[in-house]
Amino acid sequence: MNLSGNRLRVFRSGRRCRPAWSGLPVILGLLLAGNVTSSGGSESAGPVRSGSPADDLPPHIRQLTWFGERADWSPDGKRILFLSKTFGDAMELDLETGRIRNLTAHYPHHGYTRALYLANGDILLSGPETFDPRRPGEARVQCWLYVLNPRVEAPPVPLGTKCSEGPAVSRRRLHLAWTHVAAQYPDEMPPGTSRIGEADLVYEGGRPRLVNRRLVLDSRDLPFRCTLETQNFRPPDEKELIFSAYGYQGTEVCGVNLETGAVTNYSHAPDQYDEPEGIYPDGRATLVECDRQNRRGPGAVDLWRLELDGSGRYERLTFFSDYPGYKASNPVVRDDGRFIAFQLARSKDAAGVGHGIFLFDLRGWAAARAAGGVSTP
Repeated sequence: MNLSGNRLRVFRSGRRCRPAWSGLPVILGLLLAGNVTSSGGSESAGPVRSGSPADDLPPHIRQLTWFGERADWSPDGKRILFLSKTFGDAMELDLETGRIRNLTAHYPHHGYTRALYLANGDILLSGPETFDPRRPGEARVQCWLYVLNPRVEAPPVPLGTKCSEGPAVSRRRLHLAWTHVAAQYPDEMPPGTSRIGEADLVYEGGRPRLVNRRLVLDSRDLPFRCTLETQNFRPPDEKELIFSAYGYQGTEVCGVNLETGAVTNYSHAPDQYDEPEGIYPDGRATLVECDRQNRRGPGAVDLWRLELDGSGRYERLTFFSDYPGYKASNPVVRDDGRFIAFQLARSKDAAGVGHGIFLFDLRGWAAARAAGGVSTP
């Protein structure tokens, strides 16, 4: 797909910066190593605890599965979609019955790295066309987007575009955004660059395809060097796209206005790892995988709430990284704002790898916090 035309200019007074480094090795280092450390003190480091956080859960957190990763809420909030593993199958958990259904077992494939609900209940998949177990990093970069109808036993329909890491899916319309890195389209993109595109999804004769494609943001138009990754359309009007700026001041939480192209840095936390993952339905805040509590990088993150009002206010929600070798990651908020689904992860594993899906009761947490029953660093 050629997205090289009509590139938006952002930060009008800023200079156009072409990265002098290759963004792909940096993002792969962050995502695949999973244990990058950085120097610096901690403003709210918790006590070092023994064992696994799964064996010492507070009342407002419970474990739903003992395997799996990258949860996503169904539009009605009754089911959770997740991957069995990186390059695995897409699974669906019914919260009422506890039944888990494998949605992709009926056809051959090389595994998936993402599975997300579309607004109509179909599934957006991202996965490679080939897979060499000796070179998993290459397969993770060279992923393509597909749409699966979970109500029929048929293979997914390819959308004809690659996707670097996670796409962003609208919760109210058939619309999505995704990222390209130079390694995916070397004939179109200079080394070290990345870009975000968006498009509508339409069905013709029952087959989905992308229309109205346009470029949202090119990393070369930013006044700082980074590798982009789409995360969430900001509700309720979805006029802004929240994205990760990997490699900039650690990693920052940013947003791009889809009408003007203006970019806002919401975290502004140098030498701190901040990756947005899961946005609140009112659009006032996003969940962040953050190492604010220890400054040890993406291998030792916990879940924090970051206000999207420019204040830089954070609030810590989980304390999994207080247990050596563990972290909490990949959260997503249910559309009614009542629960968070997230995963237990290990510091030594590649980013995104999970070891079970957990449910965080926001109402129970708020009650415990008001009663002084949870830490509020």
